[in-house]
Amino acid sequence: MNRTCLSNDTRTNSLKSWTSVYAGFFLILLCFFVMLCSYSVTDNSKVSKVITSFSKTSSILTGEQRCESSESALQVTPEMANIDSELAGIYTDIMEITKTLGMETDIKLSVSERGVILKLSDKIMFLSGKSDILPEAKSLIEKMVKIIAPHPAYHIRVEGHTDNTPIFTSRFPSNWELSTSRAVNVIRYILELGKMNAERLSAAGFGEYRPIFTNDTQENKSRNRRVEIFFYKKEMKMVVQ
Repeated sequence: MNRTCLSNDTRTNSLKSWTSVYAGFFLILLCFFVMLCSYSVTDNSKVSKVITSFSKTSSILTGEQRCESSESALQVTPEMANIDSELAGIYTDIMEITKTLGMETDIKLSVSERGVILKLSDKIMFLSGKSDILPEAKSLIEKMVKIIAPHPAYHIRVEGHTDNTPIFTSRFPSNWELSTSRAVNVIRYILELGKMNAERLSAAGFGEYRPIFTNDTQENKSRNRRVEIFFYKKEMKMVVQ
């Protein structure tokens, strides 16, 4: 009798374990097909954010989301959890601008707890050793301002960065002056557009002292020569990278 009871209990526990595994597999499969269907009817960037959020919260699909070694991975924030939030809308609109202008390869777009971050290659912004904004860059800035201006809670911070190649001219004695002048000129042009108050704008130049790659190759030097534009909420504490 006892042997029979033990056998029945064993079979019951095995059945429960098998049922749990089956249910888990079914849920994973269901989520996969839901995301697959969503991909065909929604914006790619939104799907990417959904997958990232799902993988971080459930530890499923871990490792499938990849980014360049030096780039900040997409952070999941309370706002980004809702793909229709204000921040997600700004992110999506700016991404569409980069595609429209054909600048995807020269602009890195990401999201963190600070807001939306753009890293723009200096070659689409300025001539070498210069700080005057190129015409195509002005078009990009104009379109970005149109997106951010209607969101008064968001501010713009522009940062200039160079590689470690020394510069010494009558106008720019060092990379400090060059990077700062570039950032200030972007802010000045935003002000000229007349759509944002100066209180929402700030600029900083870091010269060669905030590289995102080692300056050991010409390609890495090119990547370090950049302008970073932050769209962040006023109440958020800014943490410089």
